[in-house]
Amino acid sequence: MTDRKLSHHENEYFAREDAEKKRKLALHVQKETEAAELKRLKALHHMRCPKCGLGLQEVKYQGIDVDVCFACHGIFLDQGELEKIVKHQTSGVVDAILNWFKGETRP
Repeated sequence: MTDRKLSHHENEYFAREDAEKKRKLALHVQKETEAAELKRLKALHHMRCPKCGLGLQEVKYQGIDVDVCFACHGIFLDQGELEKIVKHQTSGVVDAILNWFKGETRP
């Protein structure tokens, strides 16, 4: 068996192939790391008060579970819960507040 030297083009080809494999591996590791970090952060912050950091408790209010912090007395609503709470109220102030949160303005 004879050893032959690789041509310049063959060396470049194998170098590019090797670099591409390393790039794909690095991207894969980065995605796994980011996913693990997001999972860790979610676990760290889940049901924690964004104001003081203590635990939130779910409390029923008008049939809806709202998150309450008994330390700083904050009340936190998930998406759509405010609309459910004020669904039966027709107060102009409440409508104005809801429209403001939605980004709508009245003429």
